[in-house]
Amino acid sequence: MIDQLLVFDKVVKRFGDFTAVKQMSLSIGKGEFVAIMGPSGCGKTTTLRMLAGLEQPTKGEIRLDGRVMNDVRPHERDTPMVWQSLALFPFLTARKNVEFGLKMRGMDATKRRDKALLWLDRLGMSEFAERDISTLSGGQKQRVALARSLVTEPPILLLDEPLSALDAHLVIRMQSVLTNLQRELGITFVYVTHSQSEAFAMADRVVIMSQGEVAQVGEPKDIYRAPANRFVAEFVGRNNIIPCKVKSQSKGKVVIDAPSGTFSVAATKSAFPKTGDDATFVISADLVKLSVTKPKSENMIPATLISEEFIGSVVTLFLESADGQEFKVQVQERELATLDLKSTKTFYLSWPASSAHLLTGA
Repeated sequence: MIDQLLVFDKVVKRFGDFTAVKQMSLSIGKGEFVAIMGPSGCGKTTTLRMLAGLEQPTKGEIRLDGRVMNDVRPHERDTPMVWQSLALFPFLTARKNVEFGLKMRGMDATKRRDKALLWLDRLGMSEFAERDISTLSGGQKQRVALARSLVTEPPILLLDEPLSALDAHLVIRMQSVLTNLQRELGITFVYVTHSQSEAFAMADRVVIMSQGEVAQVGEPKDIYRAPANRFVAEFVGRNNIIPCKVKSQSKGKVVIDAPSGTFSVAATKSAFPKTGDDATFVISADLVKLSVTKPKSENMIPATLISEEFIGSVVTLFLESADGQEFKVQVQERELATLDLKSTKTFYLSWPASSAHLLTGA
């Protein structure tokens, strides 16, 4: 059982008539890496700003290690933040940027210099210690910003879209730096991002927010394979989302009727709806098998190819069933040669019941 470090207890944040965060209740444990993600305007950055003390909750409590933080001023909190813009001092060297927080705490010059150099070394930046910030690359600046935030050895680090300005190859490298650092230090990271790949690659748990509310909290794999509602299913991954009606339940399976056909899903993955209930049938694009001959499968539907989206080694194919329902299928690029996309008129989509997921409600 992980000890709780951070608790949002029925937290509400309003700006005039607009409610940015609605009744948030969330606990984060010591040493956890938690990512908060969602579309623009969902409340994730406001949540982080309340934790940093830059905004005050309208209602509810934020507690850090048992202490109520609502009225604690930002500079009195031990909650440093790595900003999207990094917010480094351009007129200081890398070392002096890292020293700044220690100087504000009254540490003597020799000790803060030694500690700053130690942290720059831990982040592979010791050779750049006396360089002006303006001469460093984006990835190097990111490491300085991390060193500046971690040099005070806080119990928690807040990160607001810290990799969004970096080139793609640097993002992958910095993901490794962040995850290794977090595991080594054992401190809590709260990481806000738009990027699903960043959140899923690094976080122990992911918080999905929508319109100021928590839509789902869970481990990345659980959220990806078992979305809690239609919003999460649409927001995360490449899912096929089909409105349906529950036809029957038997032998551990739920049978559903959809305009494009009759399908089944394992009852253990459903919310145990009643016969006749409206529901939503979800199957991830990477779990749908595509073939040119009719397979023997409990879930199968013929479809025609509409278009394809090529992204490196993975290709997303967009197909349409006879009733006009669009299906997405992800395949490896090397598989395309065996499918003969240009001359094949009808493809067959299939999947086992255990790969599908059923949401109650239309």
